Amino acid sequence: MDKMKKKNFSKGKHVEAREIGLEEISPESVGKVFIISGLLDRVSQTPGPTLFSINDGTSSFTLKGFLSPGERAHPEINDGDYVSAKIKIKEYNDAFEGEIISIDKLTEEGRTKAENKIKELLRNRSKPREIDFMIKSKILDKLKTGFIDAATEIKLAIMQNRPIIVRHHNDADGYAAGYSLEKAIVPLVEKQHGGGKSAWEFYTRAPCSAPFYEIDDSIRDTANSLRNVAKFSNKMPLVIIADNGSSEQDLFGIKQGKVHGMEFIVIDHHFFDKDVISDEVLVHISPFLVGEDGQKFSAGMLCSELARFIYEVENIEQIPAMAGLADRIDLNNPEDIEKYVHIAEKQGYSRKLLKDIASVIDFVSAKLRFMEAREYIEIIFGEPREKQKELVNLMAPYIESLEKIGLEMAKAGAKVEKLGSVNLQTIDIEGNFPGFGFYPKPGKAVGLLHDNIQKEKGLDSVVTIGIMSSAITIRATDKADFSVHGLIAEINKKSPGAFATGGGHKNAGSINFLPNKKEEVLKLVREFVKK
Repeated sequence: MDKMKKKNFSKGKHVEAREIGLEEISPESVGKVFIISGLLDRVSQTPGPTLFSINDGTSSFTLKGFLSPGERAHPEINDGDYVSAKIKIKEYNDAFEGEIISIDKLTEEGRTKAENKIKELLRNRSKPREIDFMIKSKILDKLKTGFIDAATEIKLAIMQNRPIIVRHHNDADGYAAGYSLEKAIVPLVEKQHGGGKSAWEFYTRAPCSAPFYEIDDSIRDTANSLRNVAKFSNKMPLVIIADNGSSEQDLFGIKQGKVHGMEFIVIDHHFFDKDVISDEVLVHISPFLVGEDGQKFSAGMLCSELARFIYEVENIEQIPAMAGLADRIDLNNPEDIEKYVHIAEKQGYSRKLLKDIASVIDFVSAKLRFMEAREYIEIIFGEPREKQKELVNLMAPYIESLEKIGLEMAKAGAKVEKLGSVNLQTIDIEGNFPGFGFYPKPGKAVGLLHDNIQKEKGLDSVVTIGIMSSAITIRATDKADFSVHGLIAEINKKSPGAFATGGGHKNAGSINFLPNKKEEVLKLVREFVKK
């Protein structure tokens, strides 16, 4: 057996070979023998061969060593070693790999040289693309440094073979943010790891049901990542939080992940009283950090722009308009939304189609909940566009009919009272809707009811509140002079035992509290509105 093993490793050892960079490997390389060198950043044992992942600063590549099924090949070589290997290029599962002929650790001098070369290559390759924004906007101009920093960190993580996790809010704007980033990140991950299905081992996108990066999501991400470190020698991931992440409620989840070596980037547009996030993350992008209002630029708009700094992305020109319309940005920043809509129209997307796509995403997100559903989401976003329009044309009328039914249910149970100069409209969500799985979701139903009273009765000073046993969801007009965050502070001041938490924008958000404090909270809501 020892002789057979020796013969297996020495086969082709004396074949002449030239040294190449990993980026040079192509279909024409298959069957040829080369010498490569670099850093081993991952070693994993399969039931068959031992897999070695090598990175030379230009790309990452998988080497295979084999003694016998499940037996560790080259036990003297471990992750963290700088090596030189003679390999034969093969193709397996639509990806290239190298069959190890011989492999040796580099000398101290060779290691230093390789290490410096890799660092220099990574610095150069991680530079973001030098491009203009899709539109001219003073808000974007103020945020440009953040875009450059975020794009650099994302590209660097990919080149260092760190997994990427994209977490986004479970609504149309959140999906627009997450999908835009995915379109930019995945091609770079595929390029880094030689194509094939292996790229998806280094990238995950998952929606968050809560409007923040809650500890449940943080622990799940951490546990899965630690398992992959133990099983596959993976590195701990870079987590990108989009359309969430800026509030004190996000802080604990972020800190928990950092304990285990995870790093974070946050792209958000929700209000926060105090910036407690920037010091804890690599990059924090928010209009509020540059003196602008987050109601004027949504996360989907921001991430669509960021994606273009990372990679030359196709078929996202329509996404910022859709995201902005979905998040009602047109009410606070009509000028920039019109610019994005004009770009979308050039791509064949009318304003109605954009709104219909947003409705389909909201509906589908309610059904998918925590599922990634990558292939289904791609179709909704226009991959391919023919099927996207066929799906939207089918589903949009159906969703519209559900929303009409939901609005009629809401109108039947709504109560309106005059509090000072403000009209307070309330609806008991649990008493007037069928329950779990019903569409429209509570937030959507309250939004429909809020829009309807302005349209039907011509009222412009309105606060609409959807009431549940331990939460309220809120919409308000500008003339109502309302603040979700002011209300949270007021409740915590006058009823600390309610333990009120929540967030959102000034005129739209949600608040959670203890069920036994519901009536006390509603009394404080009325007092706050009446001021």
